Amino acid sequence: MRVTVVGGGLAGSECALQLAARGIGVDLWEQRPVHRSPAHKTDGFAELVCSNSLKSTNEDSAAGLLKSELSLYGSKLLEIAYATRVAAGGALAVDRTLFSQAVTRAIEGEPLIEVHRGEVTELPEGPAVIAAGPLCSDALFSALCARLGDDHLAFFDAAAPIVDASTIDMSRAFRQSRYDDAAASGGDYLNCPLERDEYEAESGTFEMVTSAVFSAENGEIAFSWEESEATGMEGTHTTVSFREDEPGSVAVARTGAVESVLVLGEGRRH
Repeated sequence: MRVTVVGGGLAGSECALQLAARGIGVDLWEQRPVHRSPAHKTDGFAELVCSNSLKSTNEDSAAGLLKSELSLYGSKLLEIAYATRVAAGGALAVDRTLFSQAVTRAIEGEPLIEVHRGEVTELPEGPAVIAAGPLCSDALFSALCARLGDDHLAFFDAAAPIVDASTIDMSRAFRQSRYDDAAASGGDYLNCPLERDEYEAESGTFEMVTSAVFSAENGEIAFSWEESEATGMEGTHTTVSFREDEPGSVAVARTGAVESVLVLGEGRRH
């Protein structure tokens, strides 16, 4: 028996390695580099395009307990995550480049996994796992909607603002890692408490205008610009793009200091 796995992200990579460990052949499909998403930078498996944190390791939290359970069941990616870990207090954070490279080597070095580079536009025949994630192509998304309906296909995400450290009042801020005991000193996170009236005062709206670069090639129209200190995302490159062969779909991708992607279109929920 062979199983088709669509998507080379975290779930697809773990699934493929677990199946191979049990002697089951795998056809692993990844659309990159033939069909790229607005957020990915490489062709590697398990590339983290947003946060490099995999959340708490403390077993009194849901995320930490899940990691303990995954470890007991022999999670391949969790083992790699610990091998490429970087400091993040009580959280498990990884060097995203080393992590993806290690996962890619594990997959490409497994003889029972055959890697296919290309876009999957229809649901595969036979045993299959769809692990395309929120950045799956519109064609595959449409195939899923046709089979399942779109009432429960949704993805939620949020981007964290970037703050200039020199603007923080250190007499009020304090260092404490996210999952450390409140009495612990130091930490990898800087916490900035606000009173309610201070928070609400920061919630006003304002308009900013900036210059952008326009491009139109290979059926894609795009506007891109560099974010500034005023947006709280200095060091971030933002691109808004439209594709002629995907009418009604708009992608907003950010790379650099802030890593995020948002794809808007008919039938997509955010």
